[in-house]
Formats: sequence, C-alpha cells, structure tokens
Amino acid sequence: MRARHMSHLKWIVMGLTRRLWVRATLFAAAGVVTAFIGVILGPAIPAGWSPEMGADSIDSILQILASSMLAVTTFSLATMVSAYASASSSTTPRVVELLIRDSSAQTALATFIGSFLFSLVGIIALSAGVYGEGGRVVLFVSTLGVIVIIVATLLRWIDLLTRFGRVGDAIDRVSAAAEQAMRARVASPCLGARMRLGPGPATGSVASLKVGYVRHVDVAALERLARRAGGEIHVEAAPGAFVDTVGPIARLDWAPDEEARRALRDAFDVGARRTFDQDPRFGVVALSEIAAKALSPAVNDPGTAIATLGALVNVLSILADAPDGDGDVPHPHVYIPPLHVDDVFDDAFSPISEAGAGTLAVGIRLQKMLLSLSRLGRPGVQASARRQSRLALERARRALPLEEDVARLEGLAAQF
Repeated sequence: MRARHMSHLKWIVMGLTRRLWVRATLFAAAGVVTAFIGVILGPAIPAGWSPEMGADSIDSILQILASSMLAVTTFSLATMVSAYASASSSTTPRVVELLIRDSSAQTALATFIGSFLFSLVGIIALSAGVYGEGGRVVLFVSTLGVIVIIVATLLRWIDLLTRFGRVGDAIDRVSAAAEQAMRARVASPCLGARMRLGPGPATGSVASLKVGYVRHVDVAALERLARRAGGEIHVEAAPGAFVDTVGPIARLDWAPDEEARRALRDAFDVGARRTFDQDPRFGVVALSEIAAKALSPAVNDPGTAIATLGALVNVLSILADAPDGDGDVPHPHVYIPPLHVDDVFDDAFSPISEAGAGTLAVGIRLQKMLLSLSRLGRPGVQASARRQSRLALERARRALPLEEDVARLEGLAAQF
C-alpha cells in the first residue's frame, strides 16, 4: 500500500484547523448567518403563522439565550485554562498541546460562542424591525434548533469535563498521539524517501535560517527539487531534530543556487517547540516525562509511573512491525536517516530507571516490560531492551539498600 505523505500546504491547513480561534470563528459566522436566514426566508412564510407557533415570544427566548451563553462561554474558558495548568503541573507541559487541540473541547466552546452571537444578532435585528411576521417564524424555528444543539453539546461537554486534563486522560492522549506517529513512521520508515545510513555528499549544503526544532519535512517538495537538479538530497535534520543557523539541514551532490536554497529551506518547518505528528520520539519523551515526574519526591506516585510504562510498551511494540528496508519509496532522490531503536529506548526508559532506581515496584515492572518487548522477536528491539534492562539493574543496585530487593531484580534480568 502506498504511504501518504503530508505536503507543506496540508501541514499548514491541519495546523490551522487545530487552532481554537479558527473553529470559534467558523461557528460564530454560522451563528450570524443563521440569524439572518429569517430575513431571506421570511416572505415565503404564510401570514398568521407567527401567533399560532408562539413566535411572538422569541424576544424573551433570545434574551435568556444570550445571557446564559455568555456565562457558559466564560465558565468553559476558565475551566479549560484551569485544566491546562493542572495537566502541566501534574504530568508534563508537553501534554497541553494535545489538550488545546482537542476537537470536542473546541467544538463545545465554538458552539457556545456561535449561539451567543446568533442570539445577539437576532435581538438586534428584532429591535431594528428587520424581521416581518414570516421572519419571526423562521427565527423561532432556528432558535429551537440552536437550543437542541446547545443541549447536546452541554451533555458531551459535561462528560468531557469529568476527565479533561486528569493524569489518566493525559497518559491516554499522549499514548494515542505517540502510537499514531509511530505507526506512520513504521509504515514509512524514512517518510517515503530512501534510507540514509552513511555520511551525505559534501558538494553542497544548506543551513536553516531559524533556530529551533524541525517539525515537518515536505519530502515531496524535496523530491521535486532533486529531480529538477538531477541530483540527490540527503536530509541531515529529520523531524524532531534541533537545528541552528550553522549546521546543515541537508546535503546535496550538486552546488545549489539561491533559488534552490530557498526552496529547500521552505520544505523544512522549523519552530520553537516539537510536535507529535512526524516525530514519534516526542510522544515517547512526553510519556517518559510523565512517569519521571510521578516518581519525583514532590509527587511520589509510583502507580502513575507503572501505568505509563504500560503505555510505553504499547507504543514501542509497534517497532516490531518495522520493515527491514526502506519500505515504500515514492521519493527515491531524497535520503533520510531512519529512526534508531536505541535512541527511542533511551528516550523511553532511561529517565524512568534513573528516577525510579530506588523504588522496587517500579524496578520490577520495568524489568517485566522490557522482557515483554524483548520477546517480540525483532533483533534491534531485543538488543535495546536487553541494554535498558542492564542499565536499570545497575542503577537499582546503587539505590536499593536491601540485597533481597536487588536479588529479585537480578532474577528478572536473568530471564533475558
């Protein structure tokens, strides 16, 4: 199956759709348009329907709707900000990005804003005498529909608030994002390019004009550039890498002109923070941070660390399905370094084994989880799991005071 790779334009559009203000603006515009529908459809409504349907009460209904939606919107914003702060302090600040882009929370807030503007525009239009008898009927029916939407949204919003930003919810969100990114990387180990194993060519190189993390690489754009030049592009900075204005982000086997340099830089999206989409290691790092913070003396919650270890194993087990070669290569003139299993295991388990070296329950669960990963049958995964088991055991030997506890961990590590 041919893997789909995200273009730069699609990446920008996806980023915009995750912004709260974009969804709120769309819903607000929809509310304003709905309020004005009565002006257009009003002449088609037969005279005399307004009193029979109770449309004369629309003024008071809209007044109640406007005041209540303003209060609900303010409360929802305060609740979301409080959830962001709570999740950041109890888990990791990296999870806040996932909370901010939650579609259910954004839809709820956007619905409340859109309903407020709908009622506000309706009140203004009624006061200005824009609606006739038929228009009041259309506005009355539209208001009933808006009320149904508000009730359904409130019920979903209440259900979401019971878990929004909690530790378990944060682990689930980060795990889902990391799993999605890992599956995408396993399906296409080099983002649709060829696997780069050695050093790149020294003929030409291009550095970034920004300092930050590579968040997205438009491999299709690099392929078009390489085809036009009749050469190859060897990417030095894959998604997740930190770049500056000195080190090259790509090497080429030809000397690029200024236009080619500009086109190559445009294919790299560099920002101040890493993102989860093309960077599976970032999700693994976030999960490891949650576990390490839970094991800190200020929190002292080994149960959360143990639960996070289960999520990490679920994400890392996907590596066992990785193909041996490049996989699907729709961009044969671009070379990208593969995801190294040792690096992923270091991101996942080194902080946990360091923070939990003196906690026997965490040490036992860590050895069992690593043993489970080693049984997946993937040589690279087996070697990395064995290495992490040895490191965790050495750290525990220095931290655990009882020989009996160390012996239990040694027995588990011996099963490798």
